[in-house]
Parts: sequence; structure tokens; C-alpha cells
Amino acid sequence: MKIKFLIFIITISSSLSLVAQERAKDSLDDQVVNVVTPYKPTISDAFKIKDTPKLQDSNLVKKKEVKYNIFSIPVASTFTPAKGKAANVDKAKSVKLYDNYASLGFGTYTTILGEVYLNHELSNTENVGGYFSHHSSQGGIEDLLLDDDFSNTHLNAHYSQKLRDFSWKVNGGFDLMTYNWYGLPQNFFGQTEADDIDPSHTFNSFYLGGKLKFDDAIINDGSVRFRRFGDNQDSGENRFVAKAGFDIPVQDEIIKTEFYIDYIGGSFDENYFSNEAINYGNVTFGLSPSYQLTQDDLTVNLGLRLVYLNDTELSDNKFFIYPNIKASYRLVDEILIAYGGITGQLQQNSYYDFANENPFVSPTLFITPTDQRYNGFLGLKGKLSNNVSYNVKGNYFAEENKALFKANDARGDASENYQYGNSFGVVYDDVTTFSVAGELNIDINRNFTLGIKGEYFNYSMDDESEAWNLPDVTGSIFMDVQISEQWFAGASAVYVGERKDQQDLVAVLTPQNPSSVITLDSYFDANAHVGYKINDQLSVFAKVNNILNQDYQRYLNFPVQGFQALAGATYQFDF
Repeated sequence: MKIKFLIFIITISSSLSLVAQERAKDSLDDQVVNVVTPYKPTISDAFKIKDTPKLQDSNLVKKKEVKYNIFSIPVASTFTPAKGKAANVDKAKSVKLYDNYASLGFGTYTTILGEVYLNHELSNTENVGGYFSHHSSQGGIEDLLLDDDFSNTHLNAHYSQKLRDFSWKVNGGFDLMTYNWYGLPQNFFGQTEADDIDPSHTFNSFYLGGKLKFDDAIINDGSVRFRRFGDNQDSGENRFVAKAGFDIPVQDEIIKTEFYIDYIGGSFDENYFSNEAINYGNVTFGLSPSYQLTQDDLTVNLGLRLVYLNDTELSDNKFFIYPNIKASYRLVDEILIAYGGITGQLQQNSYYDFANENPFVSPTLFITPTDQRYNGFLGLKGKLSNNVSYNVKGNYFAEENKALFKANDARGDASENYQYGNSFGVVYDDVTTFSVAGELNIDINRNFTLGIKGEYFNYSMDDESEAWNLPDVTGSIFMDVQISEQWFAGASAVYVGERKDQQDLVAVLTPQNPSSVITLDSYFDANAHVGYKINDQLSVFAKVNNILNQDYQRYLNFPVQGFQALAGATYQFDF
């Protein structure tokens, strides 16, 4: 039966196939197919079936769990690992720094130069130290009629302590200076008058002071100093200065403030043209609040100075308000920074300051403060490279009662050693000053540094015909070189432009007619030094000053020493 059914199915399938072929022959015509490009299968033509087959076999064998056991057997070992060592790095030998040094040198013109600096740590919080310096010369400038020797000695001692919340320091010292009024105008006087003159003028002073600094308090720091200054002409001056800096919080902002008291009082036995004594004195109170505003590359300090002046001799009171505004803006990061501002102050003048700036002044000075109404400045600073920095600045000063050194007229009836036109007085005038300054510093490495500075001045006077003894141009250059581990050297030079002064020969009661203005030539003073380090503690040095041997005059009728040479040694040590 099965066989018959299979034969029937095959017969029917064959018949249907023959009928289909016959129909196909009837409906299709012959055609030509051109194959242009053979088929090239790619990976993208294949499609991966993302289906995991599931097995329905119930006879799956379950994996047998295997357990492993390790039997530890101790084995003797003689291996000992070596300790690790850090790799050796080549580095420079550390330089031993000493707390103390002493230096002594001798030179031409019988010059002696000595310095001693001492500092000793009593404990982790206490230090004591001192400083002594001496510079003297027996003189010997050619073509002078009077002695030109000088001596300058300073002694200082200090003690400091650092506590938990603040630190403090006290110091005191003594100064002794001796100079000569050797600038005798030889167009007025000769050897006869010189034989009757004792040109020696000695200054002496002592001072006491102290400082406080707080770590976390409203008052940040404070200082006091008292100085007594006098000379061998019965002149005397007392000055006391106290300062305190503190912060004032205002609505989460800080106002930095400084308060100070400055008292000065002194006297001279007589003025230059009469026997009348000169007394001077005043006390000033100053308050300087300031607020700093910082935003991105802009920094602005906004402040002012309030000053009250009480002239104790003239019974006169004045009140001053000065601006104190400074700003800086980074135009190009550290490469170009613009800055400017306008400030002012009441500058306290003193006999001590005048004598240190010009030791040939006469003890007949009138002392009064200088009112610097404002100082406007504008500048650019930055770096030309990592080793070269620059600073260009313009200033405009407006000052009332600016002090100017002016040569005293020679008196035909001189009775004092300084009345022969060989000393200087002080005159005051309202002066406006415009200046342009430039500075370039090159610091290639620790072994070489070079600096160049220059400034031009233009003065405008109210009463005086010239800005006496103020230069129109100044410039300086300095260089330090570490030649090798033992050798070091350096050089410097200073240029000072022309200055003006005025002097005449007068009698006591004779009206002074304006004399001709005298022009002091500009000068260039070059100096150099070299040293050799024998060991860590001992080194020797040699210096030469005024290398070009110029006989220029720093002040009228006061020539300086010519070529000078000095050699000495420096020793560093610890206690």
C-alpha cells in the first residue's frame, strides 16, 4: 500500500514539472545578459545571528566539583636579599653660612676701613648681636690750604625675642663723625687766613629704639625711636618717632592703617650773619588708611594721608590732606605691567639728615618741614626674558619749602671757622620737578649680574634762580661676577650731571647783590673690586676707586680724593 502511494506522488510531481516547463517555454524569449563587474562579497554582507541556541537535552552531565589541597613543606633557604640604595645624584657642595664676620682694610690716603658684625642665638627664640664700622682717612688732596681728613664710626647693639603670639626687638647705638670745612675759596682767601682756621667739625649722636610685631591681632606692628644729635659747636637736636600699623575690619573688608607721631626740636647758637640763636621744633600726627582692591590683573590701593602739624616755636597749626593712590595692571602677564599713582606727604627735615647728606653744612641752619603736595608717577615694568627685567618711569613732583644746599657767602669779617665761604647753608623754595627714569637689570645666573640706571630732571623754581646743587642727569652701572669658586669681582660707575651754585664775598651789614651763578662740571666716577676666597672662612680683597683719577668737585670748592686703592681681608666665624 505504501509503495503504491509513493508511485502516485512521483507521477503527479513529474506531470506538474513538465507542464511548468512547457509554460515557461511559451512565455519567455531569449535575452542577452552583460556582466559588468563580478560580484565581490564583503564582511558587511554577512549578518551574524545574535541568538544563543538553547539546548533542551535533559541528559546533560553536571560538572563535578573539584577541591584542591596544598600540603606546605618547609624548605631551608640561605638567600638574603640586599638592602636597596638610593641612586647617587651629582649636586653642588652646600655652602656653609656663618653668623658673624670681621673685615679690615688699608689703603692710600692712609685710609682705614673696618667692619664687625655679630649675631648669636641664645636660644630658639632669643638673639643678640651688634655691628661696628669705621672708615677714616688722613686726607692728602692736592692744592688745599686746610686739612681734609675725615672719620666715620658707627656702633650698634640689638636684642630680639620671638614669643608665641608676637616678637619684639630693642636696639641702641652711637655714631661719631668728624669732617673738615676744607673747601676754602682761594679766589677770596689765601694761606694767611687758612692759618687762623680750625676746620674740624665733629658730629655725635646716640639712639634707642624698639619694634613689636604681632602674629594675629588688630595691631600688626609698632616701633619707637629716640635720637639725640649734636656737634662740637653747641648745636643739639632731639627727635622721637613712634609708629603703629593696624587693620580695621569694615563689612568683611580690611582697611590697613598706619598712625605715627613725629617730634623734633633743636637749636643752634647763632645764624650765619648774626649772633642770634636759632630754635626750631614741631610735632606731627599722621594717619594713613588704605584699601586694596584686586580684580583679575588689576590691583588698586586707595588711600589718603591725614597730617596735623603743630609748630611749637611759632605756635602755628596746620592740617594737610594728601592722596595716596597706587594702581598696577598686568597687560601681558609678567612681560608688561603698567603702574601709576599719585601720593603726597609732609617730609620732616632734620639736622641729622642734612649732615649725613652733606657733612660740610654750617651749624646755622633753619629747619622746617617740606610739604610734598603731590607726586604723580606713571611707568611700565616687566621682563624682556627670564633673565632681563626693565622699569621705565616718569615723575612729577610739586613741593613747597623744598630744602636746597647752597654755598655760604664768604664773610670779610669772619669770626667763625665756617664763615670763610667753606660751608653750606640750606635755602627753601617751592619747586616742581619733572623726571624720567629708566632701569635695566640682567641676572643671567648666580655668577653674573648687571644693572643700569639713568634719570633726567627738569626743575621749575619760584624764588631761587636755580635748583642749587641738584643735578640735571644721573646714571649708574654696576656688575658682579663670580669668576670661579674662589675668585669674585665687581665694578660700578656713577655719572652726575652739571649742578649750579652761587657764592660771593660780603660784609655783615652789606646788602647782598646777586652774584654770578657757578656751574659745577659733571663727573664720572668708576670703581672696581676683586676678591679671592682662601677657604670657607677667610677671603682677601682689593678695591680701587676713582679709577680715572678725576679731581671733580662734589660740592663747590670741595674736590674729592683722586685715585684710591685699598686691600684687606674678611673672616667669617661662629661662636
